[in-house]
Amino acid sequence: MGRGRRGADRRGVLAWLSVALGATALAVSLRWVLTRVDALGRVRPFPTISVGMTAVAAIGCLIPVLLHARLEHRLAATASVLAGHPVDVHCQTLDQSWVSAHGELGYVEVGPDGRPQRRTVIALQACDDLSGWLGSDRRTPTRDQVIAVHVLTHEAMHMAGELDEARAECLAVQRDALTARLLGDTPAQALALARQYWRTVYPQLPDDYRSSDCGPGLPLDAHLPDAPWR
Repeated sequence: MGRGRRGADRRGVLAWLSVALGATALAVSLRWVLTRVDALGRVRPFPTISVGMTAVAAIGCLIPVLLHARLEHRLAATASVLAGHPVDVHCQTLDQSWVSAHGELGYVEVGPDGRPQRRTVIALQACDDLSGWLGSDRRTPTRDQVIAVHVLTHEAMHMAGELDEARAECLAVQRDALTARLLGDTPAQALALARQYWRTVYPQLPDDYRSSDCGPGLPLDAHLPDAPWR
């Protein structure tokens, strides 16, 4: 965890562009209403092409903004359940990924009081993997998709108050199945995803992300019914 710069948010640019284009279409339409009859009494044709193209462009700019916001809202709702209180999830944009000082797939900053903030930033690639997984049939998630689901769980553990990486990781692997279920997986699919992470990804993590106390019957075992070692 740490502090990093935030780049220009492309969503904000698209949102403002959508508003500007929509206002332009409205202004052109209003101008036609006010001047639709010329000095000779002839009715001017409605500027269908210019208004239509501007409106379509406005909608085109707005769609990715809405999809991005919808994804963040869905992830935040899941992370809030895991953390035990309301939290925010921000998916990095392309612009932000270029200037981010963080190399992690997700991070939670620590406030001046030494407590983790109730907001996490998920890397662009991880959010893309989550989006791809959410739109799939969930039967055969890729390794990157499995990791992306776990990243959300791991950061939720930080937002719940756990600062130690190894402890947060162990708490997270025991809740990956819950995360997957909250995001729409069947119980069987969710447990399979959690076991895939535990068996193929966890053993390869750096030492500071693994604990000898993590496992069935060990001190960090929370005895959850859908832990990956059950």
